[in-house]
Amino acid sequence: MLTTTNEPNPAAVSSGMTEGEAKALYRLMTWLSPSFPVGAFAYSSGIEWAVEAGDIADAGSLRGWLAAMLIDGSGFCDGVFLAQSHRAASEQDGAALREIAELAAAFVPSRERQLETTTQGRAFIDIARAAWNSPGLDATIAACDAPIVYPVAVGLVSAAHGIPLAQSLHAFLHAVVSNWISAGSRLIPLGQTDSQRVLADLEPEVAATARRAGAASLDDLGSATFRADLASLRHEAQYTRLFRS
Repeated sequence: MLTTTNEPNPAAVSSGMTEGEAKALYRLMTWLSPSFPVGAFAYSSGIEWAVEAGDIADAGSLRGWLAAMLIDGSGFCDGVFLAQSHRAASEQDGAALREIAELAAAFVPSRERQLETTTQGRAFIDIARAAWNSPGLDATIAACDAPIVYPVAVGLVSAAHGIPLAQSLHAFLHAVVSNWISAGSRLIPLGQTDSQRVLADLEPEVAATARRAGAASLDDLGSATFRADLASLRHEAQYTRLFRS
């Protein structure tokens, strides 16, 4: 008589992902989750001023603003810094790490954006060391000898844990865009469904930016989002604010 069982086949289950791939996915999902306590929810990257100024008024204008920030602004630049710090940490190149950390810290366009990225970077490093430390991570952090901004922090911690660059980049940019959308949804405001539509619409741009940033050098750094930079500057003097940037 034939019998059936609902028990999974261990060989079939394990064949889809190696142990290393499973660890990498688990850690990226944890580190770049909204629940990971780096305080990202407190920052809008200037989106709050853009909403008040009328540049962002609905899902369509939010999508356009974020696509520009991602492709031609801070999204791409942060991706380059992550990629470069990941490679330098993987190669244990302390001199390159110092150069990248210093340049990344100097590259932000406003005081509030400086606060945003350094605060999140410091929190990411502190929590990673406390809960997810790995051999060599302390030496890698010390080699930077400069304030560690958020993308550099993610790059060097991912490298210390042996997580491939491509996955780290994609997960990081997804997290950044998701936080931007979360800020926009509270400010416009948007419903949950419209917010998810914006995130879905930006999927190709996230993937393309991750590929481009991964192939770029420090010489390719550059921004063409003057209006977004202006928003981060004008937010400092905004009368009523929900966010710190």
